[in-house]
Amino acid sequence: MLLATAVALPLAGALPANAGQRPDADVPVAAGDGIVPVFRDGVAQPVFDPADALRESLHVRAPVDSDRDGVDDEMYVEVVRPAGTADGLQVPVVYFVSPYFSGGNPMEFHDVDVELYVPDADGAESAGVAPRTGGAARTAATTPRIRSAYEDFLLARGYGVVYAESLGTGQSTGCPTSGGENETVGARAVVDWLNGRAEGVDAGGNAVTADWATGSVGMMGVSYNGTLPNAVAATGVEGLDAIVPIAAISNWYDYYRADGAVVAPGGYQGEDLDSLAEYVYTRSDREICREVIAELTERQDRVTGDYSDFWDERNYVNNAHQVEAAVLAVHGLNDWNVKTRHVAQWYEALARHDVPRQIWLHQSGHVDPLGLRREEWLDALNRWFTNYLHKVPNGVADQPRAVLQREDGSWVEEADWPAPGTEPVELHPWPGGSAVGTLTARGAVPGGPTVERLVDDATRPAAELVDAPRSGNRLSYTSAPVREPMRLSGTPRVELRAAFARPAANLTVVLVDRAPDGTNRAITRGWVDPQNREDIASTLPITPGEFYRVDVQLQAHDHVLPTGHSLGLVVLSSDRDYTLRPAPGAGIAVDLADTRLVLPVVGGADAVAAALPR
Repeated sequence: MLLATAVALPLAGALPANAGQRPDADVPVAAGDGIVPVFRDGVAQPVFDPADALRESLHVRAPVDSDRDGVDDEMYVEVVRPAGTADGLQVPVVYFVSPYFSGGNPMEFHDVDVELYVPDADGAESAGVAPRTGGAARTAATTPRIRSAYEDFLLARGYGVVYAESLGTGQSTGCPTSGGENETVGARAVVDWLNGRAEGVDAGGNAVTADWATGSVGMMGVSYNGTLPNAVAATGVEGLDAIVPIAAISNWYDYYRADGAVVAPGGYQGEDLDSLAEYVYTRSDREICREVIAELTERQDRVTGDYSDFWDERNYVNNAHQVEAAVLAVHGLNDWNVKTRHVAQWYEALARHDVPRQIWLHQSGHVDPLGLRREEWLDALNRWFTNYLHKVPNGVADQPRAVLQREDGSWVEEADWPAPGTEPVELHPWPGGSAVGTLTARGAVPGGPTVERLVDDATRPAAELVDAPRSGNRLSYTSAPVREPMRLSGTPRVELRAAFARPAANLTVVLVDRAPDGTNRAITRGWVDPQNREDIASTLPITPGEFYRVDVQLQAHDHVLPTGHSLGLVVLSSDRDYTLRPAPGAGIAVDLADTRLVLPVVGGADAVAAALPR
């Protein structure tokens, strides 16, 4: 489940002695006779008192009717802006939009202890769709008390702050659809209102305009709240000049699916689009969206797991070429809720279209960097917004594009990500996988097919199978200890030639860092439905016993294997914490002679040769 918070923290700090003074004449400022923004060393300074901020609420009309009541949906909006905006000061805006500002409902999860889909098999159409309830109830607020941890920090530096509730939540109308086009249209409408292109009205029906806004808008947020900035930016809306997506989705298919496999976000087995929509459905009318959410249940397709037009609507990577906003993307390398594929594919797509961009990657999970590297993060954020919203050139576009936290907690800056000089290198498994076989760079097993087998047992967690010295439920291969550190940067993949004893099976791969003391750390993992081996949008039957080429794309990562550590490759079937969990017993055969691990290694083959003995 996508989690985000809206809490207040004291970020503004004391106002400087020159508060209220105009900046140097060569620095552009807003009009007005009162306090104006001040810029020093390329960043906006805290010269405004957040306690004096003006607050107002309104509804903004969105050109969509997602609740099908015959009238356009409306977004509930709260505005917080410096007091000087009442006297002619114009300021840029940082905009937060969320489905969570009014809490959530009891959560419903789908049953994951089900058999896998087999084309044309009896009873297949009902597989995996029985819901079960769980989670704690939260009461939706009658009037949201919306406040961001960043509010005072931003107000003090001359930014207006705008909040909006997603369609179908809180005091907004419309319906929640977990990434559907209507949510994007609703969120975009607020950017249009801030630029004079959409209607806003107060509680009395009176028109409300944003004549205090410069028209330059930034969006930011964590999780779902960071996903919506991606969605809006992908429309190319005029006036959205910067976004800061933190732990954000770039393609909803990759949140709930993985190359045809039904896969859960970490910690929320059985969640899907419909259960998330039901959770955030907090508008007062509790019936109007029932039909819409029921359609989500049907169209999300937990049976085949195939990609479809339904999912394509929720794929923002498709429209990366339309992004005009400068993107500062942040993600945890150990985020198993919104997995790293999201930031990797988004950042890669932005690079292809030369979108101004930077990326922060840290060693934590699904979190805001505010709690990890507070002062440096706030400076980076302010520098980004100063350049792109206040329009004060500060050279931010000339800085290194990548900021990474290493395994020891230190931070480094690099030219870009994946690290320059990264090249794909092949490693090959050699026999012995029921215990621990060899993983080597010296080439594949020679001769004809060399087959090793495992039997699925979804009752056993992947971590247990990784640690097991011997098991018939997985295949494990380990390299020699590296003689010097070896760094992976990017997206690994495994290319297998495999056969299946049943016409349906899960296939999971885990990449492991094995320490000299025998402890294991999962670096990354990936999943695939072999029925989707040729196309994630098309299920192809499996003939038991026949070998097929199946590729598994693992989650992107950046990891340094220390001297003396070994790299492990573990192949299993069901992944108890993520995949559907059929009854034990499905067998998988892997031909080692035609199986390879393709790693993105900094320094390529030369680095592998230096680290691993031949």
